[in-house]
Amino acid sequence: MKEFDYIEIRVPAKPQFVSVIRLTVSGLASRVGFHYDDIEDLKIAASEAVTNVVHHAYKEDEEGEIVIGCALYDNKIEMMIADYGNSFNFEEIKSKIGPYHPEESIVGLREGGLGLYLMETLMDEVMINNDGGVTVFMTKYVSREQVEKNVERITT
Repeated sequence: MKEFDYIEIRVPAKPQFVSVIRLTVSGLASRVGFHYDDIEDLKIAASEAVTNVVHHAYKEDEEGEIVIGCALYDNKIEMMIADYGNSFNFEEIKSKIGPYHPEESIVGLREGGLGLYLMETLMDEVMINNDGGVTVFMTKYVSREQVEKNVERITT
């Protein structure tokens, strides 16, 4: 028996397909057993990765494609979002972003930096490979019955 189920879809790198990816991720995460808030986190992280491809990977006159792969395990989901367009220097971009402080204006956040920050904040693991395009690997673990494990039970 396989350790995980793998689902892969390919969509054109166009803004109208971001919502398709969000719905797909939501359905798959629900099947794994994620709670509502975690599903919302997954949808935001996937949206940010796909939006980066739509805006930055391909030239305006170039038709591109986004590949989204999801591995569904009993206790986690692994997502891969890949393109074959322009690469970027992840470490350079990452070094220019940092934690957001409430006293700072959100206007000060650099374009693109907020998306990377959100992905790293909302997911448990994020890895990026930018050889011949950009591939983002993100992992989120299911936190089942977290309260029950960490709270004393009082019976009456």
